[in-house]
Amino acid sequence: MADILVIGEQRRGVLSPVVAETVSVAKELAAAKGGKVLVAILASKPSDFTPQLSLAGVDEIIEVALASEEFQSDLFEATVLKLIEERKPGVVLLPHSIDSLGYAPSLVVKGNFGFATDVFGISYDGDDLVATRQAYQEKVRAEVDFPGKSTVLLTVRAGSFKPPEETASPSVTSFAAPAAEAHTRHIAFHDPEASGGVDLTAAEYILSIGRGVGEEDNVGQFEELAGTIGFTLGCSRPIADSGWLPKYRQVGQSGKTVSSCKVYIAMGISGSVQHLAGMKHVPNIIAINKDPEASIFSAARYGVVGDMFEVAKELKAQLG
Repeated sequence: MADILVIGEQRRGVLSPVVAETVSVAKELAAAKGGKVLVAILASKPSDFTPQLSLAGVDEIIEVALASEEFQSDLFEATVLKLIEERKPGVVLLPHSIDSLGYAPSLVVKGNFGFATDVFGISYDGDDLVATRQAYQEKVRAEVDFPGKSTVLLTVRAGSFKPPEETASPSVTSFAAPAAEAHTRHIAFHDPEASGGVDLTAAEYILSIGRGVGEEDNVGQFEELAGTIGFTLGCSRPIADSGWLPKYRQVGQSGKTVSSCKVYIAMGISGSVQHLAGMKHVPNIIAINKDPEASIFSAARYGVVGDMFEVAKELKAQLG
């Protein structure tokens, strides 16, 4: 019997959506080995999150009250290590996030656990746990196993699993966080949206551009098009990395997850796994790409094989 421990993550009182997604795969893993799904929430007021974590498949919610209101890596590391030592789960699942990567590697070394990051597939092959992730700059999928490890820690990519739709009434317990010396301190949050930017996570209609835009001078016409049709302009990582649009416009694994979006138009975006992680659950995806084999079409409800500039020109003409 192998229990699965999910570590809940929150920021400024908002639970990460990846936590609910992770519960789904935790439920499958626990069922395969006859174990339970345990969800630990570490926060100054953990009980505030208990209703959101009472999801189908969760057997127990562990409330861990912390002295710090914001994430602190040393405190999280010490607490999760103690949780693992006492509860002895076979698998520990964390969101693949900046916070998790701030303490997970050192935690794994101290506990001598198995470890893989940014996984989007998890299953058992007999008694062996197998995690699937990208390798070689996303060109191949790699299956990783963990021989000789009784506990394996995995960080889970956002958008990889569908969260449970039903609620449940799991048992609720408390856990005392150990004392830990903090080597860092939280100073402040910097929000680009608060200084004139946009919040893609709240946008219902998004038009995103990718490498197909060609050069920075072409970005303006698509920003104009987005405004004309009442959409918010987004982009893929190469556009943000090039500085052609601000980082807060980026959709994807290392950008924004657009969970509120109803219609998403992807123009000149090939559809890397990282980008899909931010938008693949949008109910209406319209993909426009010259390459008929582009990965983006696998996630789209509607697809147009064509030049994004010609399509944009026609849209403007139709709109007068």
